[in-house]
Amino acid sequence: MQILARLCMSADGYVTTPNGWPPQVVDPAHVPGESHGIPEFLQSCEAALMGRTTFEPALGNDRWPWPDLKVFVLGSHRPAGTPDDVTLDDDPVRLLEAVRSANRGGDVHLIGGPRTIDTFVGLGALDQLELVVLPFFVGAGMRLTDSLDPDTGLSFERSRSLPGGSVELVYSVSSDGGVPLARQAGWSPLSQGRRQD
Repeated sequence: MQILARLCMSADGYVTTPNGWPPQVVDPAHVPGESHGIPEFLQSCEAALMGRTTFEPALGNDRWPWPDLKVFVLGSHRPAGTPDDVTLDDDPVRLLEAVRSANRGGDVHLIGGPRTIDTFVGLGALDQLELVVLPFFVGAGMRLTDSLDPDTGLSFERSRSLPGGSVELVYSVSSDGGVPLARQAGWSPLSQGRRQD
């Protein structure tokens, strides 16, 4: 089992529109459940793990977004209309253990915003981060990078072009890494005349 996060991001770095929607929903190429490489991504997944903010709007959808996946939600209360087979817990460690206990060998799709992603990165649970960079700007919204720990290690795995002009970037994730030199006071790249010590 691997825990995989996949987020769409506008070319100016936002994972939501200014009013909080995922940016792919304003892409003319967007077809729910069919575009942006999601069918291929979901082939290996048996479960979806998400935060309450992602889960609750789905309760009012005409179509249940995760018909073939076991659903786990990080949240403090069970909203009205929640299907009986959805597992909900307010403790991310307990919820992660429930995910692992229920697993039959498939992967887990970690769905959510930066806070949810960072919660599971902090537990060392995220194995892969996929970013789909969309070919437009949204100008404002929520950025993934504002919440994530800059010491999260990302190793580039692969990329591919998607129909409609989007680009998929896939990284493996480790709890050590990042680029600490770039955050040190007074640091500059060698190309800018920095002396080597």
